[in-house]
Amino acid sequence: VKSSKLMTMTIDWLSAFVIGLIGSGHCIGMCGGISTMLTSSLSNNKNQYQKLSLSIGYHLGRITSYSVIGAIAGLTGSLTVRQLGLPLTALQILAGAFLILLGMYIGQWYMGLTRVEAIGKKLWRHLSPLNKKFLPVDTLQRSIGLGALWGWLPCGLVYSTLTWSVASGSALNGALIMCFFGLGTVPALLSVSLGIVNMKSLLSGKFFRQCMATILIIYGIITISVAIDILW
Repeated sequence: VKSSKLMTMTIDWLSAFVIGLIGSGHCIGMCGGISTMLTSSLSNNKNQYQKLSLSIGYHLGRITSYSVIGAIAGLTGSLTVRQLGLPLTALQILAGAFLILLGMYIGQWYMGLTRVEAIGKKLWRHLSPLNKKFLPVDTLQRSIGLGALWGWLPCGLVYSTLTWSVASGSALNGALIMCFFGLGTVPALLSVSLGIVNMKSLLSGKFFRQCMATILIIYGIITISVAIDILW
């Protein structure tokens, strides 16, 4: 039983990482500007190693915030199913539904997730003024702080992955799911920070975006199908 549970958790972590990779094109639109600013705001006497370390610091802060949010979501989901007497699998149906919505959102076929993002914008209005405290991004501490703040940016991609944390069954697993998701987004955003134009063009291109969106939709359908089979 323990090995089966571990395998399930590993699949969840891997899935979250893949979702981060697939959604990278969307991340460029949401966070690419701030990621580019990390390097463009630096003085010319900074070498490539220093620019890279500041970019990594930003992503470290961002992933830390994702992990904290994931832990909260995992704990909340676990307590909710216990209180209501629901099977955890029921929440996996919700996670699959959000994956389908996410695929349609990334493919720009249906933008319903913008309504979910609107919920987080109320919190972001209070947090965004804090950006000024971390500018200019010229130290590792400031880059980590800015990343930690931007981890709370309203984002349909993040919120959709959070439903996996809600269905994870524990705070630890919820945190790890969001941690792996964050790691999946790093290659694309890091390439933007370092000015790798070809990578940016590929990930933000319509063909790539819609192919990845289709994969997410298929994965969401499979997730719902498996959860229904377990329930019934």
